[in-house]
Amino acid sequence: MNKVFRKIHLWLSVPVGLIITVICLTGAALVFERDITESLNPEIYKVTYTEGDTPLPPSELVASIRRQVPDSLKLLSLQLPGERDAACMATFKGTGKRSLSVNPYTGEVNGWTKSYPFFQTMRQMHRWLMDPPPVKGVKTVGKVVVGVTTIIMMVILVSGLVIWWPRTRKALKNRLSVSCNKGWWRFWYDSHVSLGFYATLLLLVMGLTGLPQSFQWYRTLAYGLFGVSTARPAMPARPEQGKQEKKEAEPFDYALWDDVASELQARYTSYASISLTAGKAQVNRPGGMRAADTATFDTKTGEIKELTVYEDVPRAQKMKWWFYAFHTGSWGGMTTKVLYFLAAFIGGILPLSGYYLWLKKKRHPSRKKEF
Repeated sequence: MNKVFRKIHLWLSVPVGLIITVICLTGAALVFERDITESLNPEIYKVTYTEGDTPLPPSELVASIRRQVPDSLKLLSLQLPGERDAACMATFKGTGKRSLSVNPYTGEVNGWTKSYPFFQTMRQMHRWLMDPPPVKGVKTVGKVVVGVTTIIMMVILVSGLVIWWPRTRKALKNRLSVSCNKGWWRFWYDSHVSLGFYATLLLLVMGLTGLPQSFQWYRTLAYGLFGVSTARPAMPARPEQGKQEKKEAEPFDYALWDDVASELQARYTSYASISLTAGKAQVNRPGGMRAADTATFDTKTGEIKELTVYEDVPRAQKMKWWFYAFHTGSWGGMTTKVLYFLAAFIGGILPLSGYYLWLKKKRHPSRKKEF
């Protein structure tokens, strides 16, 4: 049986090893994208706070923003931070994922958030091998290759565990240590086996939670295991065009946000941020699970009509957040991010050390028993 798993491990690794390296190393690069971006642009994400400073009401922030941006920009949302030294973020129609940073104490605009080309390239390589879909949800060759390679990678990881699973305490010690004084062959052999043992669990978690992005059938299966359906609810009938245009033409009174924000801040002693839009407010809870409560309010009086807490959010939406958090390592803060980075980096190195050992074995058949 061991020989069968050795053949599976080898002959699956040889054709897709380099693709696994690309997927893992680009994934490792993306773990700290937000942290690096914020560190490189502290003036966008942080503001100077002095004890006793009071944030401006949302309506005053909106008025200040309007004086500093072109009239053609239509405000969509305003995000109030939960931390005293964090900036507000405003989003506008037609600006994509960019947000405008605003000082919550002065209303001064700090500038637009940035997305670095390096991370954009890493993301395209990680998810689609530089073959992104023209429209969200559409399959491409790159997307399918990434998905298939991820499945193969998990089979390789499991077969590796079977091959090198220690059967004695002494063998366990050897499996979890690296010899540095017995030549390059032994060093790379021990590195391949030991690092594989350390990283396999997290690599399997990343693979299992990343596959929903590649295959609808897998998403349906994975969600179904938790009793969740991926079928989208029927969309309500669209209003008549004339009524819709009339509704869009009606100006929104941003002073309503003042009452909504005050009430939510009184209810929540701790929060990551409060995002305000026309008719709805979202209270994002602290932590990396993307948990949020949603409040709807009357667009004429500002009275909160309904508050949907995270625990009552449809399970399908929760599953989407959970899969994202466990795929990126954000669920446990900086600690899990560091562990995910190391595991993904190791995942990128394992195929390279495997190639080295395989080529050495072909040149020196006497090492056949070791690998």
